[in-house]
Amino acid sequence: MTTDQDLPMDHQSATALFAAKGIDVTTNKDQGVIKVIKRAGVDGDRPMIGDKVMVHYTGKLVTGKKFDCSRERKEPFCFHVGKGQVLRAWDIAVLSMQRGEVCTLLCKPEYAYGAAGNPDKIPPSSSVVFELELIKFEGEVLTGDGGIVRRIKVKGEGYTNPNDGSIVNVHLEGRCGDRLFDCRDVSFIVGQAEDKSIPLGVDRAMDKMQKGECCLLYLKPKYGFGSEGKPEYKIGPDKDIVYEITLKDFQRAKDSWEMDLKEKLDLSAEVKSKGNQYFKAGRYYQAVIQYQRIISWLEIEYGTGDMQQKKIQDYILTSHLNLALCFLRLKEFTQAVDNCNKVIELDENNEKALYRRGEARLRRNEFSLALADFQQVLQVNSANRAARAQISICQSKIKEHHEKDKKTYANMFQKFAERDAKTGKTKRRRDDSARTSFNGEVSIKQRRRSQECPS
Repeated sequence: MTTDQDLPMDHQSATALFAAKGIDVTTNKDQGVIKVIKRAGVDGDRPMIGDKVMVHYTGKLVTGKKFDCSRERKEPFCFHVGKGQVLRAWDIAVLSMQRGEVCTLLCKPEYAYGAAGNPDKIPPSSSVVFELELIKFEGEVLTGDGGIVRRIKVKGEGYTNPNDGSIVNVHLEGRCGDRLFDCRDVSFIVGQAEDKSIPLGVDRAMDKMQKGECCLLYLKPKYGFGSEGKPEYKIGPDKDIVYEITLKDFQRAKDSWEMDLKEKLDLSAEVKSKGNQYFKAGRYYQAVIQYQRIISWLEIEYGTGDMQQKKIQDYILTSHLNLALCFLRLKEFTQAVDNCNKVIELDENNEKALYRRGEARLRRNEFSLALADFQQVLQVNSANRAARAQISICQSKIKEHHEKDKKTYANMFQKFAERDAKTGKTKRRRDDSARTSFNGEVSIKQRRRSQECPS
């Protein structure tokens, strides 16, 4: 750790000392952040923009007065580097570090706390010194299941991102292990990358990118080429892949608020057709994207007449029903139930929604709820043979479940009885032993008394 004696007493001498021993890590080399390495890190990778990093730090004024220390709190500090979540000096310096490296930074006010300083801790326009240790770092996780991880090599420009329906122009390079299997410039519509043999993970990362950005995308099989693999690229099933993507340019699609109702309805017809095409090809995630777009456009719209309102409702109902079917195929049964519920809120006797909700509930082992759904289907349409067959399955499952419960409880009660019996035997043995001991003591005392008494 840096000690107070290590530090100079004023800004001018601090700058001279750090400049002599360290390197200027700022882009424009204005000595705003000078780094002195105290312990070299592990050779290899360095953090990239957006990575989640974990550091320990100690902050001091150039006089040596400490104002903050993570080690005293016994907890490392985490942040996403290059995202403006911390001091500018930290964003710059951490990108130059290796895992395990310890360094000391001299930071000018404009790279630290600025002209205002920090009340009660840092005087206005003060240079500060930090000791940083980079403990570890990892890419930015873009999905809840960790299936897409992004690491930004070159930061993009501007504040806008592509949305679903945008036309994007990218350069991409795909690798499986060390093998380059795809390298090209290509244009595609966000949400329809599958049409250009581009995996789902690349498509889903587009709305996080900015023009000019170059990033690495680490894709798990679900977001890559799945259990089928990609024979044309000689990629087998269930392979992790990595894509390097440069977003050269893009043209955003109109947002919902930029379209009138006629545009939304016309576009909904096209998007529904595209979703159906993906569904028939077994591309269920891609189909989900299309159906969700329709709902996002129309769920708060009201038609100017009965006919237009019916058209809106038909699109919404069909989209939710199709989403439920997709989620059943993807074995995401909770989401299937949610979409069926949305349909039933609008049409309580919708045969397809009741049947699909019953399917999802059956797969979630909610046999009684599933049974109620299939029985309601028969009330709507008594000729529905599939529902009748599902009712038999539900009744069989419920009976099987009850038998299993009965057996479980019987075994449990048997164990209780055996335990009670065992406990009773042990207690009786203890009582018998106690009585024997007591009788023995009484006998000895009686003999003792008889010997002590006069004859």
